[in-house]
Amino acid sequence: MTTGTADIPVGSELPPLAAGPITRTTLALFAGASGDHNPMHIDTDVARSAGLGDVFAHGMLSMAYLGRLLTDWVAPEAIRTYGVRFGAITPVLAEPTATGKVVAIEDVRGERHATLDIAVTLPDGTVTLTGTAVVALTGSTVTTL
Repeated sequence: MTTGTADIPVGSELPPLAAGPITRTTLALFAGASGDHNPMHIDTDVARSAGLGDVFAHGMLSMAYLGRLLTDWVAPEAIRTYGVRFGAITPVLAEPTATGKVVAIEDVRGERHATLDIAVTLPDGTVTLTGTAVVALTGSTVTTL
């Protein structure tokens, strides 16, 4: 269901995006799609030689989940800025959830903008990514909050 943007208050939360388990297949497919074949993400022996127990997800995969969170809410062309800070690794088999919250709304050169705090969190509470995004609401429709 969609709604106009006039009714979106500060404090609104975007519908969370549960990514499902990060499997070895997920990592191999993302490596092929992104061109990032860093063995830390796909070769258990290399990960163990670096002192890790297993491979872990590409940081950009988690960033892609946040991008999908945004584009599930507004059209891609409504995204004005989007940036993240990587905070922790996402282990294989983890189940990340992308979330977002409207923290400000303002008019900028005739466009209504929402500033969002966004994050990816694991079930144990580990926050793997944090960031912000600014999206244009003028002329957009959004998924109902």
